Amino acid sequence: MLSKRIESLSTSLTIAITTLALELKAEGKDILSFSAGEPDFDTPKVIKEAAKEAIDMGKTKYTAVAGIPELRQAIADKLLRENGLHYKASDIIVSNGAKQSLFNLFQAVIDEGDEVIIPSPYWVTYPELVTYSGGKSVIIQTEDIDGFKITPDQLSQAITPKTKMLVLTSPSNPTGALYSKAELEALAEVLKGTDILVASDEMYEKLVYENSFCATASISEDMFNRTITINGLSKSVAMTGWRMGYLATPKSELIASMIKLQSQSTSNINTITQYASIPALDGSADADIEKMRQAFWKRRDLAVELFNQSDKLTVLSPEGAFYLFVNIKQVSSNSMQFCEDLLKQKGVAVVPGLGFGSEGYFRFSFATSEENIKVGIKRIIEFCENYK
Repeated sequence: MLSKRIESLSTSLTIAITTLALELKAEGKDILSFSAGEPDFDTPKVIKEAAKEAIDMGKTKYTAVAGIPELRQAIADKLLRENGLHYKASDIIVSNGAKQSLFNLFQAVIDEGDEVIIPSPYWVTYPELVTYSGGKSVIIQTEDIDGFKITPDQLSQAITPKTKMLVLTSPSNPTGALYSKAELEALAEVLKGTDILVASDEMYEKLVYENSFCATASISEDMFNRTITINGLSKSVAMTGWRMGYLATPKSELIASMIKLQSQSTSNINTITQYASIPALDGSADADIEKMRQAFWKRRDLAVELFNQSDKLTVLSPEGAFYLFVNIKQVSSNSMQFCEDLLKQKGVAVVPGLGFGSEGYFRFSFATSEENIKVGIKRIIEFCENYK
């Protein structure tokens, strides 16, 4: 009955952990979860007020599929002001979260047999979308010793005549790795003279700590023309449930194709969200964003310090996002089993590295209170001391 296409998709490896955590919590067990991929802060007041105003003014009807003109222009203005990118409003399409932006992109450009280069560890959805689109994922494995970043040599060796796209995520989910301008320039040199597209997922750009964020498309004119910039408001402005993502590219035919696809699937995103998103982009919420960034920075330092007290666990201090990718290779070679046992024995939920394409690690989200972080890491270290 089911299509081969839908059957090609894999069930997330994290579902077993999530389900078990819910079952144990329902039984009254003390469960601490560090698996959430969302900020624990409320959406800034200025954004909520804009939503209320839109409702009161009756802005509740259908809009253009790609988004209201005011929102698309606000995105273009933000990309110019903050990233030095000269996009027109017509170069932008607003979708139901960055996940739909990526889905639209892959469906629009990937043909059967096309290859997409994906550095690992990767966000779990990338290879699944490639498979669903008929393509083949070419995984470049990175390790903590490399800072979880690919090198120009690795990229060059992965390219074949079938390569259609490179996916870059900076800062990264799950590692927090951040590509510097020099590192992006080196990768850009490898791509010169090719037709390879770059999907640059920049969802965590506002959550960067010691160093500065560099937009992939800002590296050169060549990179601007080949890069599709994907971003949204879920992480940086605590708007996960509002479902607002966007994509920008100077390729008008690509924007037109994605508008056509979205018109036949979801049409426009929630109208209230569109109006509420404008103050999230024009600087009105910057003070709230900075408060969140400072809180995450403090939590990151705390979590890294506590994990590094263990002689069996190692972790790099991430340059961005709100995750640690903890190395458990001295403790276990099976991250799924490790995470299941940790949850059952210590009531701590983390995400196995296997789900991100990298065995021997787990992802720990520090988007929670400092007290939870202290208690949770204490339990994890105690667990590792006697784990076999």
